[in-house]
Amino acid sequence: MSENTSSRSDVTNLEREGEIAADFLEKLLDIADLDGDIDVEVDGDRASVSIVDSEEGQVPRSLVGSNGKTLDALQELMRLAVQAETGERSRAMLDIAGHRAERRSTLETKGAEAVARVKESGEKVEMEAMSAFERKVVHDVVLAAGLTSESEGTEPNRYVVVLPN
Repeated sequence: MSENTSSRSDVTNLEREGEIAADFLEKLLDIADLDGDIDVEVDGDRASVSIVDSEEGQVPRSLVGSNGKTLDALQELMRLAVQAETGERSRAMLDIAGHRAERRSTLETKGAEAVARVKESGEKVEMEAMSAFERKVVHDVVLAAGLTSESEGTEPNRYVVVLPN
């Protein structure tokens, strides 16, 4: 199989994951009688599904929960629904009412600030505890800035340490 064919097949599989996830979430919203539209995209190497405000009303922010805990739980249920259908482990991401997008932006800023402190002081900087998604965002910012980072601690208290060169 050529690389182009393989790449197209991967996108098709991710699109299918997104469709399965969207169907699951639509049913969930219907059962709970909640408003919201579902958007599906392929974002790099994973399906990205978002529940967004609809013409009928806003997505209840309670679906995000305290510190995104409800969102994380719904994402896991969504992934399980995809796995049950495909037989493959899913890495699909879920965003609700832009919560993850806003959190990503905040983490990118915090990561850049930690990089600046490390470059200025030459000392490592330990950040607050974060979810795996959040740590990945910070690791990407640190790498792009030319520094290295690592995760330390144990769940749910794992955190990023930004290291000097």
